[in-house]
Order: sequence, then C-alpha cells, then structure tokens
Amino acid sequence: MAIINVSNLTKIYNTYRRGSSFTDTLKSFFRREKISIHAVHDVSFQVEEGQIAGILGPNGAGKSTTIKMLTGTLYPTSGNISVMGYTPFRDRSTYVNHIGAVFGQKSQLVWDIPPIDSFHMNKAIYAIPEKEFNKTLEELTGLFELEDVIEKPTRVLSLGERMKCEFVMAMLHRPKIVFLDEPTIGLDVIAKQKIRAFIKEMNRQGVTFILTTHDLEDVEQLARKVIIINHGQKVFDDTLQNLKMNLGAKKIIRVILAKPVADIKLDGVNVIEKNSDLEYTLEVNLENNSINAVIRQLTEMCEFSDISIKELPMENIITEIYESKSFKE
Repeated sequence: MAIINVSNLTKIYNTYRRGSSFTDTLKSFFRREKISIHAVHDVSFQVEEGQIAGILGPNGAGKSTTIKMLTGTLYPTSGNISVMGYTPFRDRSTYVNHIGAVFGQKSQLVWDIPPIDSFHMNKAIYAIPEKEFNKTLEELTGLFELEDVIEKPTRVLSLGERMKCEFVMAMLHRPKIVFLDEPTIGLDVIAKQKIRAFIKEMNRQGVTFILTTHDLEDVEQLARKVIIINHGQKVFDDTLQNLKMNLGAKKIIRVILAKPVADIKLDGVNVIEKNSDLEYTLEVNLENNSINAVIRQLTEMCEFSDISIKELPMENIITEIYESKSFKE
C-alpha cells in the first residue's frame, strides 16, 4: 500500500534578472525582468509503506526542494502530495507528529547541553508518555551503544556520536516516516555501518525511510526503490536492480597478467582502464558476449595471475544517467 503519493508536483521560483553594469543596475530600479525557475517540474511517484526509497540527483537537480515539499516546509506551486493521508503543507501541525527527519548538515541537538536534555525537550514537544519515552530511549541508545555518551555535552562529542544521537532524537516519538538528507556525510566507515544497521533495524520494525544522498554506498546497502531527479524532472523510478539493468547488462573484469600482451581486443569488451602493462580493467556487455566466453577467450589470448568479476559500479550508472539528456525511465 502506498504511504506517499506525489502527483504532478511542480515548484517554480520567481526571481529577477539583473546585469552587472552600472546602467543595468540603474535600469533595474524602474523595470526588472522577471525570470521563472522550475526547481521541480511535473514529478509523480509513489512510495510503499515499509520501503526505503532513495531520491537521487546532482546538485541543483530539485531533490532537496522535493524533500522540503514532502515534509511540509515548502508549498508546491501546483500538483498534489498525500503522505499517510495528510497534505503536508496544509496539515503540518498534525502531520509533523508522524514524521522524523535527520539532516547530515543541520543538527537538532542543542550544542551546550547533553543529548539526554535535548531528548527530554522532544519528549515535551511531542507529549510522549513517560513510560513510552523511557522504553524507546533505552532501546535506541542500546542499539547505538550510547548509554555513556548521552550524558556528555553535545559540543564534546565526535561527529559519529552526534549523528547517532540525531537519529535517536528523530525516532523518539516513533514516526512512521523518516526523511534522511545525507545522513552519513563526513562519517568514517565504522560509524556509517552503525547508522546503516540502525536504519535497517528500524525499517524491519515498519518505519518507512526516504533517503537523499550522494553516497551511493548508502543507496546500494539500504534502498530498494530509486527515484532520480535531474533538471527538476523525474528520469527514473524503479527498483535498484532495474536501475542497474536499464543501461544494459554489464560486468567489470579486473585482470592481472603474468606477462604483457600486445593488446586485449574481444567482441563486446571495452578496456576502460590500463594501470600497467600487466593490469587491465574491462567492461563486458553481456548482450554481446557472456562472462564464460570472455574468460575462455582471455585464457586463449594470454596468461593471467589473478582475475575478479564485479557488478558495474553505481557511480558509472548514475553518472551516465545524469549526463544523458535523453534518458527516460
């Protein structure tokens, strides 16, 4: 069942063109040329209850504007949004009791007091019953192993510790949907894994997550559905697996040779990187050749000491979509 329904969503910002010369500046006092910028244009999608959906796009694509409209902090110019039956910008005072948000570059914690005091502040804001608050706090701090951390002033905590506390802050009132904007930005590998494990556990408990990020590892490990917005328009809306298949079935082969060869030329195989005379990275188009056939041909052509086969990196797929003006779902 769809918990989020977005239909023909559009957001237009109006601004004015102003020249850089003195004459242009003087003219602007009397007559300004109005410019309309379509930050989001006719975007429609659905998110099912219990999903983790990734909204991706390059800087300036319109994904942050979309998230702001979903959380009710921005009014759309046109189109309809229904989240859990609420219209976010119209029902905001009631709606916010059912959602949470974690922004990697904006903190909800009060800098000079311990996180536990900020948690109690949220308890009062959301009118969380004492028994329910204590149970939730114990569960969440236990998952993150924060029992000794939440008593320290926020300003002395590491970035990883603060981000874990941000998640606790967002989850205390047991929201049904949580919006995540760059939740692992700047974190080390261990902290990222802790955050991702927490998101998966909350998702298993029925929480729906909407994730915007430039860290494609977050997407690969968490999201089952991917929505890509570019130049304000939706260009992809499907599963992560179908995203990988959309540009053709491809594999990456990394091979280390025992001795140099003149060149590697095979049907359906492109040499995308040559690190040395002995180390090659190949891209195999599976529509033109099979992995078994490529390995057999490589064995006949050269002697190699090591070989590995991987999926096409997400970076390659996303970059090709971003740069393709004609790509449509």
